[in-house]
Parts: sequence; C-alpha cells; structure tokens
Amino acid sequence: MDWKEALQNLNLPDAEGDTPAVEPAPKAEPANEGALLVELDRKGRRGKEATIVSGFTIDDDRIAALASQLKTKLGTGGSARGGEILIQGNRIDAVASLLTSQGFKVKVKK
Repeated sequence: MDWKEALQNLNLPDAEGDTPAVEPAPKAEPANEGALLVELDRKGRRGKEATIVSGFTIDDDRIAALASQLKTKLGTGGSARGGEILIQGNRIDAVASLLTSQGFKVKVKK
C-alpha cells in the first residue's frame, strides 16, 4: 500500500469541514464472571510470601495487562502465568482493594 492509499483509508474530515461519521464504541464486556480469590502462598518459595490472584475468566492478555497495572501501583514485582497473577510479598489487602476499585468481585483467603 502506498501513501496515497493509506491517506484515503484514514477517517479525516473532508475539505468542506464535514466530520466523518464516528462509530459507536463497542459495549464493555463484563470484567469477570464470579469472584476472584486473593490468597497468600509460601509453598515452594523458600519461605518467601507471594499474593496469588486466581479465578479469572478473562483472556490471558487482559490478565497480563491487569498484572502490570497491579505491579506498577504497588511498586512490587510479580508475574501473570496460567490464568493467575502472582504479586511478590504479603499484599493481600492492597491487591483486593485495587481489584475491587476496578469492578472485580473479590474473596480474600487469609
């Protein structure tokens, strides 16, 4: 595709100033069905604590994006693998409150 075709494909106002029709935004899909389980885990971590979030029904890309947000807001490390989010340290209350503020239902297991 050359640059002329690329410009034609852009949705820009025409010379008369008419603005192009804007398509309505797609409706937001539900964040998650059911409640997420937030729990503390030490098994297989040489005694170090980790906060685990499980019970997701959303796709792995959205889970990874959510994990990135949580790690940034909490200033800690972690990962998203196998449909779960792992946050380093005992951050149960902080993770639960952040997930609740984003519209998720949360169950805390202490």
